[in-house]
Amino acid sequence: MADAAGLVRSIQMKTEIPGPKSQELLERHRRVIPRAIDVHVPAVVERAEGALVIDVDGNVMIDFTGGVGVLNVGHANPRVVKAVQDQAARFTHTDYSIIPYEPLIRLAERITELAPGRGPKKAFFFNSGAEAVENAVKVARLYTGRRAVIAFEGAFHGRTWMALSLTGRGRPYKVGLGPFVPDVYRAPFPYTYRKPYPVSDEEYADICADRLERMLRTEVPADDVAAVIVEPVQGEGGFVVPPANFLPRVQDICRRYGIVFIVDEVQTGFGRTGRLFASEHFDLDPDIVCIAKSLAGGMPLSGIVGKAEVMDAAPEGAIGGTYVGNPVACAAALAVLDEFAQTDLLENGRRVGSLLRQGFEELARRYAVIGEVRGLGPMLAMELVRDRKTREPDADLAGRVIRSAMQRGLLLLRAGIYGNVIRVLAPLTLTAEQAAEALDVLRAAFDEALQDRENQEA
Repeated sequence: MADAAGLVRSIQMKTEIPGPKSQELLERHRRVIPRAIDVHVPAVVERAEGALVIDVDGNVMIDFTGGVGVLNVGHANPRVVKAVQDQAARFTHTDYSIIPYEPLIRLAERITELAPGRGPKKAFFFNSGAEAVENAVKVARLYTGRRAVIAFEGAFHGRTWMALSLTGRGRPYKVGLGPFVPDVYRAPFPYTYRKPYPVSDEEYADICADRLERMLRTEVPADDVAAVIVEPVQGEGGFVVPPANFLPRVQDICRRYGIVFIVDEVQTGFGRTGRLFASEHFDLDPDIVCIAKSLAGGMPLSGIVGKAEVMDAAPEGAIGGTYVGNPVACAAALAVLDEFAQTDLLENGRRVGSLLRQGFEELARRYAVIGEVRGLGPMLAMELVRDRKTREPDADLAGRVIRSAMQRGLLLLRAGIYGNVIRVLAPLTLTAEQAAEALDVLRAAFDEALQDRENQEA
């Protein structure tokens, strides 16, 4: 469908969201699925391709949610689909620890070459990002013989018990679920937009790193700390990018005290920041890397990749599970790696990320409610505030903009410890034309959201 200027538009909205068919299906959902499963987009998908989602009512929408960062290679990527079909026709499961199979071995060979970290590495695979985090901590404790783990304010590492204990956001994840795993400690992360000191970003990063090192004297002895776990860019915490000097300082502290340095690349990996791994932006040499989400193009697969000496500390049978490293998911992951190796996917991600960042910065000049635009490559976010001077978070406006954009055919997610950050997890297959169309929708959504609130408050 073309607009008035003759440009082909991807978005085609035939009904409001939800349309009648979606409404019917969502009523069935409410009868049989617990309310804890909170549906963000009340439109039931029928099919999807590239950066587009088509619901059961025929609405075609641009997807900036990407299955929460799972679909960097795009919906229904043909290479991934074929790999899944071919492997499923051969066999779907044996349990690798019972009868091993080549797809997992090949994936481990390739991922140990690609993942950040110098020297010989080994890898194994699980189902979810939380499982990767759980097993990374297990390996770190077995390697060091120590008990404590340090995570960061604003972190998100998953919803299983250890992962949830490491997560640094109470609502909605942790409310009513304590007590959590003991011996978890929390250090400050340099959220520079909200730094409490009148110093430069780099100085604030040093203050946070100094505080981490001081914790090893005041809160938990260094020789009790098995691991420090950190996201190179915080995801659920609001796409917070640390200053360039912070993560190397954290790594150095870990090295000096014999602490395992775990980098959680679950959301940042596989092109999300414009490089295959976000660690590359900071020249990190982690002991263990947690991977998941876009690893397998929509199939459930996660993993830990670590220095061989560290990984081999776990004895036989210490890590594993019935479904871990599923052969169909491994085949999908191999296809994902082929997609990155044989196409310009990373370059396209950087290209459209640059276009979106320019568009977001233009929006920030137009709307004083956008306090900051931030991110790396196509991992972008806008933090909304009531007032740029006070930086009072505006979660209400973020919700209004997201709902308005959805009705116009652009699917967005929020993030941040205050719920006031609009983030982008679009497939890296997004075209320049789709990026421009999304920016048009965002402008209209901001206009409508601000006008509606002004009318309500009048």
